Amino acid sequence: MNYTIYLGLTAGFLTTIAFLPQVVKSWKSKQTKDISLLMFSFSVSGFFLWLVYGILIRNLPLIIANLLTFIFAASILVLKIKYK
Repeated sequence: MNYTIYLGLTAGFLTTIAFLPQVVKSWKSKQTKDISLLMFSFSVSGFFLWLVYGILIRNLPLIIANLLTFIFAASILVLKIKYK
């Protein structure tokens, strides 16, 4: 692996892990009133499309980061709908 792969994996890790505290907080508190349904709907759709794009171009950092971020953001979206 060259440095661009490491750069991509690091960027993906940081942007992905940023969603984890919100997932945990929303799950524990069962409160999502301050979370925008529209924003997370757009985000989840975008992460899914980035994932598909990463798969199509066979880019490991894009695939890993967007798969995990899609899961985290989709979890928040599901919690938002569930606890509305």
